[in-house]
Amino acid sequence: MKTPRIPLHEFPDVVLHAPESATKGHAEYQAGKGGDLRAADVLIAELLSTVAVEQTSALFAGHSVELVPIHALESAGVNEIPAALATALSSRLGVPVNRSIVQLNSVGHTGADGFTRLANQALFSGSVTPGQRYLVVDDFVGQGGTLANLIGFIHSQGGEVLGATVLTGKPYSAKLAPDDAQIQALRTKHGPDLEEWWQQSVGFGFECLTRSEARYLDKTPDAHTIRDRLVAAGLTGGP
Repeated sequence: MKTPRIPLHEFPDVVLHAPESATKGHAEYQAGKGGDLRAADVLIAELLSTVAVEQTSALFAGHSVELVPIHALESAGVNEIPAALATALSSRLGVPVNRSIVQLNSVGHTGADGFTRLANQALFSGSVTPGQRYLVVDDFVGQGGTLANLIGFIHSQGGEVLGATVLTGKPYSAKLAPDDAQIQALRTKHGPDLEEWWQQSVGFGFECLTRSEARYLDKTPDAHTIRDRLVAAGLTGGP
């Protein structure tokens, strides 16, 4: 099953609620990420940002939206933090939560390096209403691939994603959209064969990478190293 993605050039920056240190150092973080809904609710209640709530509201001003939390299976259980964040935002913003869209696979991204994240792409399934507008919700943004894949899935089913919000993440990763110069530099450095192999393996071209993904690949010395590292991390080449 290939990963549907779209270019994210016009996508707004992801809204972050709390610093990474405050989130991961919170007493309820690990329990919430491991499936304890009460712990996730406590975490969100204490870290939800009023400013970020207002920024999230601005993403859909004048439009009817549904919130879509990423429902992901972690090694310790189903991560309940995105659902708790979506529930809190639903209460404050007066918009419904769509709980029918779920992640199909466990990708092991927590604590993983960049190549493991790139090689193990999140896949989604569920009910998308054509023409409906959505906001996606997660607990963390690193390379941004999981958000990009959910956005792509919703668009592939006829929906539209107006923005994304997460509890925490790397501030530089909040900008999902790469610029044209960044993608062209990646293509120039590594050549067309790598992108062709990548597209056959994963299902999308470099124009659909996130800014952090493109930066990660560009920092790798050569195409041979990229392919070897991705295959070692679990990616299988070929259509």
